[in-house]
Amino acid sequence: MTVLTSKDNPKVKRWIRLASDARFRRSEKRALIEGPHLLSAALQHGIKLMAVLATEDAAVDAKLLGEKPVMLGKGVFRAIVEADTPQGVAAEIAIPVGRKADGGTVFLEGVQDPANVGAILRSAAAFGIGRVVLDAACADPWAPRALRAGMGGHFALSILETKDLGAEIEAFNGTVACTVPRGGMALADAPLDREMAWLFGAEGRGLTDEVIRRADLRVSIPMADGTESLNVAATAAICLYRGFVGK
Repeated sequence: MTVLTSKDNPKVKRWIRLASDARFRRSEKRALIEGPHLLSAALQHGIKLMAVLATEDAAVDAKLLGEKPVMLGKGVFRAIVEADTPQGVAAEIAIPVGRKADGGTVFLEGVQDPANVGAILRSAAAFGIGRVVLDAACADPWAPRALRAGMGGHFALSILETKDLGAEIEAFNGTVACTVPRGGMALADAPLDREMAWLFGAEGRGLTDEVIRRADLRVSIPMADGTESLNVAATAAICLYRGFVGK
């Protein structure tokens, strides 16, 4: 079996670009997922693996490799996946097209850390959200760091990237809530449910005033004295859990 050992191989160059270049991912409508957990999650949700990449000593289920995996040298594989501890298997997938979905919606404005984006997607999937909409200032949800943090949550969601977040919020038919540091209704007292929408904003800056004005409900999470704010991914997890369990 042929093993690719050169980073100059055209296929290898393409996979390196898929892992590192958001514009290239968008133009190709493809992404690279790494590790047996993500491959398994993709297959469970009906995502086709366009190509499977593996090292010769990959300790994974043969079912994940398929009939004809592309075998790579360890150095080449590490150059592609950009992981601290590569797991020896990856796959190219077509980025799923956003679709209508049951459940609530999460709108993200300017969340720039891909790990935070991925963590929010993971919580959204766990707490019954059907759709996540990101504005153009957000990190690419299909970046490797976002995919690793999402732990397969991506494949349970309809994910849409938009240049007009305001229009998407206005088109939502239901209650729209956001968090504010102070002055909002206490989260425990807010009338929440699984079909509503949540707005979450950029790390540090939070939501813009324009987006906050579009919310029907403003809530605040109580915190200990001397604490200014929570990480956006932690905030999202708390709020989405409360919406999931309801009153």
